[in-house]
Order: sequence, then structure tokens, then C-alpha cells
Amino acid sequence: MDRKRVVGIVGAGVSGLAACKHAIDRGFRPVVFEADETIGGVWAHTLESTRLQATTTSFRFSDLAWPASVTATYPGHSEVMEYLRSYACEFDLLKCIRFSSQVLGVEYLGAAEEEIMGWEQWSGGGKAFGAEKGGRWCLTVKDLKTGNIEVFQVDFLILCIGRHSGAPNIPEFPTNKGPELFKGKILHSMDYSYMDNVSEFVKGKSVTVIGSGKSAFDIAAEVAKVNGTAQPCTMIYRTKHWRVDKFSIWGVKLSYFYLNRISQLLLHKPGEGFLHYILASALSPLRWTITKLIEAYFKRSIPLQKHGMVPDYSFSFAMSSCLIAMLPEGFYDRVDEGSIVLKNSKRFSFYNDGIILEDANECIKSDIVILATGFRGDQKLRDIFTANWCRNIVAGSSDTSVPLYRECIHPRIPQLAIVGYSESLSDIYASERMANWVTHFMAGGFQLPSIRCMEESVAEWAKYKSLYNGKYLRRSCISTVNIWFNDLLCKDMACNARRKKGFLAEWFQPYGPADYANLSLRQ
Repeated sequence: MDRKRVVGIVGAGVSGLAACKHAIDRGFRPVVFEADETIGGVWAHTLESTRLQATTTSFRFSDLAWPASVTATYPGHSEVMEYLRSYACEFDLLKCIRFSSQVLGVEYLGAAEEEIMGWEQWSGGGKAFGAEKGGRWCLTVKDLKTGNIEVFQVDFLILCIGRHSGAPNIPEFPTNKGPELFKGKILHSMDYSYMDNVSEFVKGKSVTVIGSGKSAFDIAAEVAKVNGTAQPCTMIYRTKHWRVDKFSIWGVKLSYFYLNRISQLLLHKPGEGFLHYILASALSPLRWTITKLIEAYFKRSIPLQKHGMVPDYSFSFAMSSCLIAMLPEGFYDRVDEGSIVLKNSKRFSFYNDGIILEDANECIKSDIVILATGFRGDQKLRDIFTANWCRNIVAGSSDTSVPLYRECIHPRIPQLAIVGYSESLSDIYASERMANWVTHFMAGGFQLPSIRCMEESVAEWAKYKSLYNGKYLRRSCISTVNIWFNDLLCKDMACNARRKKGFLAEWFQPYGPADYANLSLRQ
């Protein structure tokens, strides 16, 4: 292998850091382009009250445990950032990162589109650097401090841009019903998270939060903490989601129901054989029983029914679709006391003094409206490419999942990987495994199958996501089949997929990042 190969990495969040570390381990020279002035991605700019949605045993890199000084089960924002900094320092990653460097566009230099579309093997030969014409990626990068624009060429490109930042999803409204009518202030949750003193911004104001995602709950709780019952915060939601106060029932962690090897037998899996299919079908009543047991527990321990917040879908669907999240501390206590007011509405519009709930014909007077309406991750992914042919195919169509082989390689785009775009209950867990697999492939550890075989695999995974993710299939959530997915990666890398010691541990203990420590070319 040529150890001077340059690997371009866009983004220094958890995925970018993992990709950088594993690229160094394989002898490459990574260059990480980060628009921000610090590492961390979305964690660099989030609410101070935000805490981990997974335990420290799940949200960690395989080769760096959390320090013993962190005793909280779900550490907060500052502790997460400190952990990420310690990882970057431990493996000397900061020297590879160009901060304040915004990638304006990327373009493939090498074979033309017509030739690429005619290839039977990825990159022309099934290898990371296999194109006969020595293809490279050209990155146009803007220095946000000086305004200078530079052009870089890299041998392989890894996009670690995520899907929950950068391109806010702003709802569209009919003429004369949009935000132009509103006399108050409107901002997206992304802008809110970047503010230095949010307490002063919302203090004494009538605040309405639009959305039902994790950020909507966090913002509503923050505003209620500042204003109390004197100026209640209104949260307008369209869909009810499973928001829980802990990831355990009767002291048993949910990971024992969903994240161990035995739980994989209860699910239909992409590319499964006949025996797995029969087992999953036969065990479906057990899966239904587990789901109902968990739902009954949370309905009893959290006042979901009292406040009309019981979701219309099952808890298992929430787990398989990455729709589960932690409640802010004391959220429903604030609802009970009146500092948070919950309003369900499918349609809303603006008027001079606030929001109109059109299906309830109710007006909500507001000084500030915060849109916690998510992000357009697919658009963000398309926009980074300058060539139309890449833009047209990279994210696929709206009625299927993003077409990535092993969740990180597009069968038709050479010398490029996308790491961290698919979701899991612990994104760092899935992202690091993908980064490890990609760099192993780059180092010549294995060759990709034909493009036809890759597209067939993508189609198999699309069927799974359609079945278990429903209308949320674009999230490409692999949470409840994470072990099955990791097994495939290990098989490609010729590594032992069984990472536990002993039969009982292998089948019944939850899997996590630490189980894949030191996964290398020699295993």
C-alpha cells in the first residue's frame, strides 16, 4: 500500500474523528476539513441542558473508555465535549484538522459520468483506488477567518457531515399565512442552540416551540425553567413520540431486550436465510409481548395518558426507527404546574401576534416562535457535490432509503464513503464501525463485490427499513439490527464476529463499542 495516500474527511464530529483515527492507523494521511472552530459536530453547539441519550458504555469509542471521574449514567453536554477532546488528544488527531474550513463543493476528477455508469466494478476495479485513470476528488474550501478559497485534491473522500445540522427544515406556508405576517421573532432550533445567553433572550417572553423531536422537548423545558408559570411555554406538536425518563424497566436495561444477539432472532433481517426467516416469524408473538410489557411500564411510570402523549405506534417501532429519546428532567412536572402547555395540531399558520392552530381554530399569542422542525439532511448531502450526476443519485429517491452499501458506500460514486449518515441508538457506535470498515477496505483488506451485487444488497436493506422504519425509512436506522450489521462488516474484514467470551455472554449480554476494540487487519 502507498502510505502517502491522502484521505480527505469532511467534518470533525464523532464520525469524522473516528474516520481520522482509523485512517492514521492504516497508514494514510488524513486531512479533516471542519467549518467550525472546534471538534464535536452537533455537540459543539447544543443546549446546555442536553445530555446523552445513551449510557457511557454505549456512547463511547471502542478504544477509549470514559474517565472514572464521570459517574453520571447520562452525562451532559460539557462532559461529552470533554470526552471527545480527550479522544482527539489521545490519538493526536488535532494536527490533521483544518478548522474554520468550509467545504463549498466536491467534484470527482477522473473518468467521465458515462464511463462510470458503465462500470461493473466499483471505481472500475472494486478497490478503493482502483480507477484506471487515477481518479481523485477535488475540494473547494473557504477559510472562514480570512475569506480565502483554496482547492485541494485527495485520493479518497469520506463525508462525515451528518444529517442533523447545517440545513434547517423550514415549513412552507400558503400565501398570507406564513411568518411574514408575524411581528415577533422567529428562529430555528439550530440558531437557538448557537445563542450565548438564551435565558435573557426568552426571559419574560411568550415563547411557542413548534415540533415534537428531542430538541423541542429540551427547548420547552429550558424556557419553562426560566419563565415558570408566569409566562408558560407552549409546545405545538403534530406527532406523539416515545419520550422516556430512563432506558430500563424494573431495573432491567432495555439493551437486554433489543441490543443482544438473542434479540436479533426476533427480527427479519436483510439478506437472512430460510432458518432466520422461520425463527423471526415464529418468535413474533414473543416480540409483541415484550413490546406490550415495556409500553405498559412506561404508561404507568410516566403520565403519558394523562396528557394525551401516548404515541400511535409501538415501542418496538420506536426502537427500530431511532425515534426513542430521553425526556428532560421534570418535564411532565412542569406540564402539571402549567409552565409548559402542550397543544396538538396537524396544521398551523401565522398571524400578527402569533400562531393559529387551524384544525382547532385557536390563536396562540407569542413573542418568540422557535421552529424545532429538524433538518434537510438529504439536501445537505446533495448540495456538497458540484456535479449534477452525483447530486441526482447520492441520496436516492424520496420513497426509499439512501442507497448506501454497508450504509456507507454508494455503488455508483467512486473513491468516496459516507460515514455517520445512517442512524443508530448510539451513533458513535455505528459510525466507528463504518469508519473501521472503510479504512480497512482502503488499505486493501478486501475487495468490494460487483456493482450489481452491491445494489441488490442495498435493495435488501431498503426492504428491511420499509418494514421496520415505515415512513421514517429515510433515517436509515439500523439500531435493532446493529449486531447483524456488524457481523457483515466483520465478515468482510475476515474478523471474528463473535466478540464475547462464553456462550451465555455471546447470546444474552448487550453488545457495545468496547466489544469491537482492537478490530484490526490481523484478527
